Amino acid sequence: MANIWVKKPLKQLLNEAEASGEGSLKRTLSAGNLVALGIGAIIGAGLFVRTAAAAAESAGPSVTISFILAAVGCALAGLCYAEFASMIPIAGSAYTYSYATMGEFVAWTIGWDLVLEYALGAATVSIAWSEYLNKLLATLFGTEIPYQWCHSPFQVSELGTQGIMNIPAVFILFCLTLLLIRGVQESATVNAVIVVLKVAIVILFIALGWQYINPANHMPYIPEETKVVDGAGVSHDFGGFWGIVGGAGTVFFAFIGFDAVSTAAQEAKNPSRDMPIGILVSLVVCTILYILFGHVLTGVAHYSEFRTAGKEASVVYAIQKYMHDYQWLGTMITVAILAGFSSVILVMLLGQSRVFYSMANDGLVPKVFSQLHPKYRTPYRSNLLFFVFVGIFAAFVPGDVVGDMTSIGTLFAFVLVSIGVVIMRKTDPNIERPFKTPFSPVVPILGALTCLLMIYGLGHENWMRLIVWMGIGLVIYFGYSVRRSKLQRK
Repeated sequence: MANIWVKKPLKQLLNEAEASGEGSLKRTLSAGNLVALGIGAIIGAGLFVRTAAAAAESAGPSVTISFILAAVGCALAGLCYAEFASMIPIAGSAYTYSYATMGEFVAWTIGWDLVLEYALGAATVSIAWSEYLNKLLATLFGTEIPYQWCHSPFQVSELGTQGIMNIPAVFILFCLTLLLIRGVQESATVNAVIVVLKVAIVILFIALGWQYINPANHMPYIPEETKVVDGAGVSHDFGGFWGIVGGAGTVFFAFIGFDAVSTAAQEAKNPSRDMPIGILVSLVVCTILYILFGHVLTGVAHYSEFRTAGKEASVVYAIQKYMHDYQWLGTMITVAILAGFSSVILVMLLGQSRVFYSMANDGLVPKVFSQLHPKYRTPYRSNLLFFVFVGIFAAFVPGDVVGDMTSIGTLFAFVLVSIGVVIMRKTDPNIERPFKTPFSPVVPILGALTCLLMIYGLGHENWMRLIVWMGIGLVIYFGYSVRRSKLQRK
């Protein structure tokens, strides 16, 4: 009978991390590359899209406090990630850490859960990329891609045009997949250029928009508690404490990505030193920018306007309506959003392929996911398979279907990683830890509780979606993985 709680020996993990040659990933990333990867994944759809949604439907001007709450949860979890990443510098992120601390079943649960964050998240962002490409084409050239070729078959325009498939979304996924196959160093270089561009645009908006802040838009800073119904007919707690918590769950999407840095641990030159730097520095930089950005956006335009006007194009809306001297900034913001979405998709696809690379090496998913390119030493077949999988969602499924599933899946992973640090301190107290989570077990426990609080704030509909998704994963695990697991065979 299979032992679903079997743990992967830490010594075996460390041997895999030290391996080199044709069967292993190539160590090329520096601490600077990892910081850029983190910022590249974090600043994107969340900042430009979710900020206005959280302000309009949950927190009002106090969305800045929502950002702080989300950042605290991420920082507490990030410290736990940093300890694991420095101690077990191998691809796989939370999946690998769970395998060593809580056993195979929990590891599989995490690996399957990360598909929500990376694969479906990449599909969602690629659809948003397609929408903003159309906005840019309309602004610069006065033309747009025909509706039927940039929308799914489940969408119909106001004029009655039926969507067929979202070609631009598939196009950007294909280009970034080819870049990842070419090599992680090349991908990191392109990502670094994009990071410089979009961070510059964010800082420019904060600097120029500050003088257009209307103090009346921030009054009261924490609105009274009430209920708000969004465009999909879903009711949200607005204002007060639970409005801030709900806003934190919404803007949490904006922080997704820093954990993707840990999936590249096996490609870092000096992982014990560089992984904590990459995770924590990228998180600190983005948190500061987020708080300032949210303060300026809700100061320039009243949060209630984002319920009807702009929504996804909220930043451009605020510039065009209130910052008349800087209309050109709206076009630059759109370009930055396209670049930002591209780097987010890039890191999500990188993270997904690395998680399944580790799972394939353990026998939990087919071996094809661990086969490396003979020249570039990247998991190219895994990249191509995920391009097909993600591309199907991007081409034929509306972007709002996934909703907050990406956030709730990531929060669930953070909870298990935080618990894993406490367990590992008890089961393997003498192992070398180049980076230690401070004030353990207080910090890990607070991290888990903060993430659970944000999960609660996302509402029961998202809880049910997570349960259904996990149910599908259980069928695959007991039907396939448990019988092919290398540890089970031993």
